[in-house]
Amino acid sequence: MRGLTGGLILKIGRHEGPCPAVMLNERQDYFGQIVNIASRLQVLATSSSIFATAPVVGNNESRSPLANSGVTPSPSERELRGVSEKVAVFEIA
Repeated sequence: MRGLTGGLILKIGRHEGPCPAVMLNERQDYFGQIVNIASRLQVLATSSSIFATAPVVGNNESRSPLANSGVTPSPSERELRGVSEKVAVFEIA
């Protein structure tokens, strides 16, 4: 995706959990609700923020780097298309 000035815009949404994986056209592909939630988070993100779910920000491998950098994720609950219940999401800016 290119920005209005021609620069690259990177939008990141992170979620984790078990999901089915299959081989399609010699490539591994993932599907299911876990992938859908990550995709919906990516839509919420801007080029200056990352959106993640509680399993990601609560993970020991994520928590330490965030704390060491002085970043405090901002929590909220969001309705995500295709997800029946609101999801606790964290904006990392």
